[in-house]
Amino acid sequence: MAARIEDYALIGDCQTVALISRDGSIDWLCFPRFDSGACFAALLGEPKHGRWKISPSVELKTTRRGYRGDTLILETDFETADGSAVTIIDFMPPRTSAPDLVRVVRGRRGQVPMRMEMIIRFDYGSIVPWVRHVERGIRATAGPDTLHCRSDVDLKGEGLSTVAEFTVSEGQDLSFTLTWSQSHDFTPEEKDWKVSLDETEAWWTEWAGRCTYQGHWRDAVVRSLVTLKALTYAPTGGMVAAPTTSLPEKLGGQRNWDYRYCWIRDATFTLYAFMVGGYHDEARAWREWLIRAVAGTPSELQIMYGLAGERRLTELEVGWLPGYERSAPVRLGNSAHSQYQLDVYGEVMDVLQLARRSGLPPAEDAWRIQCSLLDFLETGWKDADNGIWEVRGPRRHFTHSKVMAWVAMDRGVNAVESFGLHGDVGKWRGLRDQIRQDIDRNGFDPDLNSFVQSYGSKTPDASLLQLPLVGFVDAQDPRMIGTVKRIESQLLDHGLIRRYPTTPDLDGLPSGEAAFLMCTFWYADNLALQNRHEEARVTFERLLSLRNDVGLLSEEYDAVQRRFLGNFPQGFSHIGLINTARNLSGARGPSVDRREKSNRPPDVGPK
Repeated sequence: MAARIEDYALIGDCQTVALISRDGSIDWLCFPRFDSGACFAALLGEPKHGRWKISPSVELKTTRRGYRGDTLILETDFETADGSAVTIIDFMPPRTSAPDLVRVVRGRRGQVPMRMEMIIRFDYGSIVPWVRHVERGIRATAGPDTLHCRSDVDLKGEGLSTVAEFTVSEGQDLSFTLTWSQSHDFTPEEKDWKVSLDETEAWWTEWAGRCTYQGHWRDAVVRSLVTLKALTYAPTGGMVAAPTTSLPEKLGGQRNWDYRYCWIRDATFTLYAFMVGGYHDEARAWREWLIRAVAGTPSELQIMYGLAGERRLTELEVGWLPGYERSAPVRLGNSAHSQYQLDVYGEVMDVLQLARRSGLPPAEDAWRIQCSLLDFLETGWKDADNGIWEVRGPRRHFTHSKVMAWVAMDRGVNAVESFGLHGDVGKWRGLRDQIRQDIDRNGFDPDLNSFVQSYGSKTPDASLLQLPLVGFVDAQDPRMIGTVKRIESQLLDHGLIRRYPTTPDLDGLPSGEAAFLMCTFWYADNLALQNRHEEARVTFERLLSLRNDVGLLSEEYDAVQRRFLGNFPQGFSHIGLINTARNLSGARGPSVDRREKSNRPPDVGPK
């Protein structure tokens, strides 16, 4: 059985990642990129589906781990019952050609007997490769994929796995390097792991050292920025929502989705997060990815795309993997890519307007694409959609979706007024007013004194917390105060916010899920905007306390079982941490800046 989700740490090379448990087992690795078929898939199955474990083979006294400084170099310290000690250093050098994963066993005190077991299974645990011994290690091949493992110790076959028994002494380093290549390519050249380690440490230290954020909770913000960088696919600038698939929103349940894609709705939050840290190059790369991905017919705008902007993300169920703690099915691909979600039009308009205000260099074709989107929304805003939560039940007129259509028109008007761009601003103003009137009439329930999830419903929804954050309504408007109170009474759980009351008639799946961390960050932002500053800080500190021992967050948190749920680590949660930290730090933050209609560049620099 795989470890608890919070027991995993992350290493990566800005093209893919590996998840490593406290006991030294790599249970998830997709080479050569995030959405490739996993070669280690024990996370979603059993050890027989692929893992790579290195650990002491004697009784342990303690286990501690952490990242080296502000890098993604993971160091796990094991102390044995007799007082001997060993450290495993795990890292992935920033990619130049063939991807590498390096593990170094370092003796710190005494002598420690060790065992290594490597079970390689390509295509998500389904293919047993042909393995043969080569100089200094093994080569495992199946179809298009080959893994080369070079080792400082002798490796041997045992059943359908590769193992090693060895002892490490004080002051001794023993290395293992795993390199991927296409089967028809030449064998990659072996690199000096010491040089790779130094280069990896220098690369991450330099990158993290460029962070300009100087507000409160800086250490947490920097770790979240490093995590976001690790989730960025460097060749294109796209950022995956999470590097995993099918980690459940409810243990044993069916709400298991593939998150190894780039979501449009993350766009504005992501851009702000990078700008808060002073990472303009990453912000620009994300903006350019977005423009390339959405180019085309506006009616065919998708909510998510592949790492390079791929559109066909066909969903499959993988029957041979039992799923994390028997949470089935395991899914590859995501059918939600074909849903109609009105809010993404507002996100595209908002992020491109933010890019202009932030001083990013003009993007070719950006305004032409925006005008095309606004033309579509002249009638498209009236249609029901699947909503921000990608429900798989009937389409509805979701209030949040209509608000984001209003955002689209509002940002179009502001682009003309503030930047002198050419457009039919009179028509867009009229549509903006029309959409607002429609929302005020149908999306607000006077009897409840609250905005509601969809027109005609009584259902609360945490997405409504975005209404003041995007500038649709003032946070201290009595209607918004009432909305927050209703969300507190219906969706607040142990200080955390659930998305909405999950029911089969809404989303076509069995009920039940944990609290959604990003929604709780939105809640903290609203509390601050309503001058409930101490409550906002307490809520934020509660969220910070949920991070695991290496500073990572999942998508959801079960406060009763005290467990992470959902895909991990979740970019959306770390984006929320960065932006809310800025909002609560006493300076002008995204929750203020995003809703202001001015030509003034957002104040996201250091204070």
